[in-house]
Amino acid sequence: MDDVLISNLPPVYLRSALRTLLSHDQTNQKPFVEHIRSRLQGSPPALTAAAELFPSADTVSPACAEYIRLTRCLFSSKLAVEAVGYLTHFVKATIQAGASWTPGSGLERALDEFAGDVVQGMQALKESRPDRSLKLSADFEALLASLVAYRCYCAEAKLVSRFERAERQVGDAFQLLFPESAQTTTRVDHSQACLQVSLPVDSPVETFTMGGRKLPRLFNGLWQLSSPAFGSGSSEQQQKSLIKLVQGGFTAADMADHYGDAELVYGDFRNRLPGNVKEKVYAATKWCVFKPIDATVTAEYVLSAVEERCRRLGGRVDLLQFHWYDYEAKEYLDILLHLVRITHAYPELVSSIGLCNFDAEHTEEVCKYLLDKTGKVGIVSNQVQFSLIDTRPLRGMIQTCEKYGLKLLTYGSLCGGLLTSKWHGQPLPDIYSPVNPLNPSQRKYLDMIHRWGTWTEFQSLLGELSLLAAKYNADIADVASSWVLRQPAVGAILVGTRLGLSDRYADTLKVSGVLNDAEVRAIDTYARGREGQKTDAIFAEIGDCGQEYRNMRT
Repeated sequence: MDDVLISNLPPVYLRSALRTLLSHDQTNQKPFVEHIRSRLQGSPPALTAAAELFPSADTVSPACAEYIRLTRCLFSSKLAVEAVGYLTHFVKATIQAGASWTPGSGLERALDEFAGDVVQGMQALKESRPDRSLKLSADFEALLASLVAYRCYCAEAKLVSRFERAERQVGDAFQLLFPESAQTTTRVDHSQACLQVSLPVDSPVETFTMGGRKLPRLFNGLWQLSSPAFGSGSSEQQQKSLIKLVQGGFTAADMADHYGDAELVYGDFRNRLPGNVKEKVYAATKWCVFKPIDATVTAEYVLSAVEERCRRLGGRVDLLQFHWYDYEAKEYLDILLHLVRITHAYPELVSSIGLCNFDAEHTEEVCKYLLDKTGKVGIVSNQVQFSLIDTRPLRGMIQTCEKYGLKLLTYGSLCGGLLTSKWHGQPLPDIYSPVNPLNPSQRKYLDMIHRWGTWTEFQSLLGELSLLAAKYNADIADVASSWVLRQPAVGAILVGTRLGLSDRYADTLKVSGVLNDAEVRAIDTYARGREGQKTDAIFAEIGDCGQEYRNMRT
């Protein structure tokens, strides 16, 4: 009967079933991807003719939509090398077909999404560590040439280019994989005139001090550039969002080496700011190691990793946060030692070092190691998940940070937007609904809510927060943010920013200094349980901060 069921299920049910199988047992992921890859290799998608892809102005043809979907399948199933030719063909086809689009049209949106796909395809290619063959180098040069030709075509046709992000990311990947070839290839400088951006004279944004810098207590989180599932904004739209944020006083951004083109986007923006504004903008990025490094840890090895991030940012890294995959592989101690030394030897490259997703025990281990080797703690922060739902930092992390003078930078503090007034009084969402689908971030944090308690309990928490929000004429998100910011050692919260698509920042931190001790204690009861049992339950199930991202051997 399984075959009958599979043969007759609507596609939306099949997608839901696959997602359920993958989320319930991650061992299913490997055979799933291998099967898709095998099918794509056995019957490669066709290179659809340009006239079919772009039959008329402002038209997203069925053939165009299908071609984009299949190209996504290629790089998403670890066929990133094979996807390069398909990307090149699509770019060339826009020129061959004389494609045209108007602002806000469906085709313009499709081209923006394709640019986002190129960004993700290049990221997948870099992470796959491909053989640096002559063919791959030639394929890169062909893709770059097609993007340059496309830009020229747009200029002649008086069209606004939609592929600036794509060209920038391809050029960066080419330089990373083939540095010698990239140096001999004509590079295009996309830097433009200085942006007219000013800082608020009297910013209402609360600040804190870390690493000698005065910083806002809200960082713009750029994690959502890591996946096209969050949508894809154009370079122009992203720039407008960043200008709005900086002019609102939100001058710090958090990104990572694997967040798509986040470092390139923010670096280009920072380098176009007036000098007095640029010196106030703060770029925090990461060096994330998810598997064995296959290299000897030397000062040169660590310096090269720092330089790579500086190159993508086009300048200094203000805070480099380090994530490590396995505490039993002790190379991370020497890497951090070298990183701290680099801040003194090369302050023009990196100013401060922090941790990312380290637990309390190993945060203390790092601090003791650095104290023993250098006489100073050396690091300034640790980035961890911390919210009314995930209160694990209260089980030792805060105490460790206070002991060694570290600041906590917290993500997930709004649970992907679930800890907002929008969700008060709402039924439990269908995580795979085709009508109002949750994004990957919301699915992740909904799972955390289920670990914390029931949806009914979550609604009770939102009800308590809504009373305080009404008292302060604020949103539930403001109260949830304020609670985290009232905790000891917390420096700032990270709020996800969908650059060019939507931004929420204007009222955040509205009650950061308003909640009194009694209100914080009342919220504690709902969030942690009267005896802290909810904190204890999550700690027992998952482990300390960051354990969910780490491969611990037993």
